Amino acid sequence: MSKTIFNNIEELPGDALFAIKQRLAEDSRTFKVDLGIGAYRDESGKPWVLPAVRKAESLIHADPSFNHEYLGIAGLPALTSGAAKVILGEDSPALAEKRVVSSQSLSGTGALHIAAKFINKFLPGRPVYVSDPTWANHVSIFESQGVKTVTYPYWDAATKTLNLDGFIKAIESSPRGSIFLLHACAHNPTGLDPSEAQWEEILDACVKNDIIPLFDSAYQGFASGSLAKDAFAVRLGVKLFAETAPIFICQSFAKNVGMYGERCGCIHLIVPKQDSSVNVTAITKALGSQISKITRSEVSNPPAYGAKIVAKVLNDAELTQQWHQDMITMSQRITKMRRTLSDKLVALKTPGNWDHIVNQCGMFSYTGLTKEMVQRLEKEHGVYMVASGRASIAGLNDQNVDHVANAINEVVRHYSNESSKL
Repeated sequence: MSKTIFNNIEELPGDALFAIKQRLAEDSRTFKVDLGIGAYRDESGKPWVLPAVRKAESLIHADPSFNHEYLGIAGLPALTSGAAKVILGEDSPALAEKRVVSSQSLSGTGALHIAAKFINKFLPGRPVYVSDPTWANHVSIFESQGVKTVTYPYWDAATKTLNLDGFIKAIESSPRGSIFLLHACAHNPTGLDPSEAQWEEILDACVKNDIIPLFDSAYQGFASGSLAKDAFAVRLGVKLFAETAPIFICQSFAKNVGMYGERCGCIHLIVPKQDSSVNVTAITKALGSQISKITRSEVSNPPAYGAKIVAKVLNDAELTQQWHQDMITMSQRITKMRRTLSDKLVALKTPGNWDHIVNQCGMFSYTGLTKEMVQRLEKEHGVYMVASGRASIAGLNDQNVDHVANAINEVVRHYSNESSKL
């Protein structure tokens, strides 16, 4: 009978990241530290609404024409055009030549999902290469849409540096036409970005091997404090691939505008230059229609409120300037906490080298702590982070950094002593 048809469906384990949030909420200790979820916190450990966002919201609500009507399927034009300029640059030849297709998405995750569906339909059988390690959701997003994923070397655990040789060899040995997912900046989870010279080498290898790049830009502004500097890899890619291959860009405003729960992002598809006989406008219209079909079938049209806030920030000169300052405020505080944590671990003579904490960038640090160390941090010290050892540096402040440093020192020494007994 149909009433039992679902009775044997397997219960899957909960999401590991959100499980941390739940355990933290259930922890009755008065002092605990959340270094798990990737969300910016101010010096007091509280969520921070950017001043640019507060002003944008006040302007939006003061507008007598403000409403909650549907957007178009492709989203709010003021958002998508402004977002394209932020990631590509106002003077981008691709924009001037109208080779860019932009559509609003449910933040970066939604943009990746659209890309996955598009790839499955129009580039069937082509694998998407993701870094080892990568954001935990990348593989799920692509494989849920029938797109195979393959890992490429990225993090050298022994040296806590970029495995550039392994990265390049993976590009050169992959089937021509493969898709490589590249973290635009502030790599998640490692916080380790290629230098500009290394990016040139990586992207040059991609061009030579006919790779299709897919940039995931979730942290623009968090790596350096400069939106333009953090777009270096994307803009270089658009330049180098202008004659050879399309480029996907999945862009999120969750972090750099603080639109975490509003789910505001964009997907951009850059079409390469064509022969004079080819109608580029017809190509971009066709691509836009296919992306809109995906959006229509899944969310009908994207949410308006966050889009209106971000569009106001991107298109009002005063708010844009304030946003740039907000990015500096956030990135500088994170950089300061990196240095503070590293210095305290050195002062405690914690076994190991902790330079990598400072050398990494963006919201996260790949600390090098083992799963067992992370478990002990949580159980004995109330310090929560991802089992891989990824710590959200944004969760540190002057009130908790001593506790965190002492906790790390204790667990590292504990397991160093355990190892010495073997």
